Amino acid sequence: MIGLDTNVVLRYITQDDNVQSPIASRLFDSLSPAEPGFISVIALIETVWVLRSYYGASRQQIHGVIERLLRARGVVVEHSDLAWLALSDYARGKADFSDYLVERSGRSAGCDHTVTFDREAAVEAGMKLLR
Repeated sequence: MIGLDTNVVLRYITQDDNVQSPIASRLFDSLSPAEPGFISVIALIETVWVLRSYYGASRQQIHGVIERLLRARGVVVEHSDLAWLALSDYARGKADFSDYLVERSGRSAGCDHTVTFDREAAVEAGMKLLR
């Protein structure tokens, strides 16, 4: 298994670099269940952030990207069970994917609740507003 940095994942997804995108594509095409690529939760969240903030991707587009990464045969996503739950929440809610994943991670770790200053995360992602 080899770790995949955010920039490699992004070059593969966006195909926006004449040099790096084909290299990333070759790597992704070579991945298999026997020799998978590993995407950390941090890289997954960074990927979503860049797609939203730099590329202006819609919620629907981001949902599709995350789902494809989670379903990819040759890719292992760290805490994929939590990522699937967060993706389901993201599809129905209005908060950022990262808010849902942070809340789900806390719950999985046994936290009573997750506190935030972000009102939308409190309302939409099930966190508690810290006052």
